[in-house]
Amino acid sequence: MARSIAICNQKGGVGKTTTAMNLAAYLAILGNRTLLIDFDPQANATSGLGVKHNPEETIYHAILGGVTPDRVVQRTHLANLDIAPASQDLAGALIELVNLPEREYFLRNFVAHVAPYYQFILIDLAPSLNLLTLNGLLAADEVIIPVQCEYYSLEGLSQLLQTMELIQTNMNHPIEIGGALLTMYDKREKLSREVAREVRRRFPTQVYDIEIPRSVSLAEAPSFQKPVVLHAPQSAGALAYEQLAKEVMNQFPDRSAPTYVPPTIPQYNDVPEIPMEFEEREINDFPKTDEEFYERYFVFYE
Repeated sequence: MARSIAICNQKGGVGKTTTAMNLAAYLAILGNRTLLIDFDPQANATSGLGVKHNPEETIYHAILGGVTPDRVVQRTHLANLDIAPASQDLAGALIELVNLPEREYFLRNFVAHVAPYYQFILIDLAPSLNLLTLNGLLAADEVIIPVQCEYYSLEGLSQLLQTMELIQTNMNHPIEIGGALLTMYDKREKLSREVAREVRRRFPTQVYDIEIPRSVSLAEAPSFQKPVVLHAPQSAGALAYEQLAKEVMNQFPDRSAPTYVPPTIPQYNDVPEIPMEFEEREINDFPKTDEEFYERYFVFYE
């Protein structure tokens, strides 16, 4: 069964979508069948991965329009990585869900349907606390909280921890905090070092060892519609997300992903089925050159 991880912070601009895209990419590269669910009406993860999709076949249409998951889930150009794209229609879901029974569990039902096909499911959530965010948190087993290295982010972290406690207590959902992730870290700045020290001191559970640095490559990659590993695989930002993926894989050994690759979700009839080969290897066996990387992982679908 897949590990379902929400990327969440009520504060905007802390690197949620950047983390969701690049963590998903590296989990896939390290041999895990991975699904990224873009559950943000801005659909930045969808556009950032360059995914082309039918406007009537998005995560909104899956949870409210009766469209089956096999029509919504799209392949990306990275082997092992699929995406459930988003659109601005999700903004309307806030109104449509209000009067529906069990309105908090629509995304959870979708995740339950696709979970047997994946080892990791990442959910990119919008920077707010509303019904969509609640759907995302109730669909997840774990939460990764990106924290920008500035003092205002500490306030957002405190609010999210209170929200998590309410979900655990009032909705009886055993969601866990995977950890806080320090983003936009600049070791040359005193403020970054102080905030990092304060988060590690005050955060009640884990803070990931790796800090995600400020990186031009991370900022540029979405404009090329690629994760950073396809744009600048040797950049500091890329290497940081590779390390984060390894940390995430080593968490929660009792719910570790299976060692086999489940069958691929059926796609459109006009898209040929491309068999996925799974090769067990050490996670340190990472390509040393761009040419080796593209030869091993970058695939095209006709």
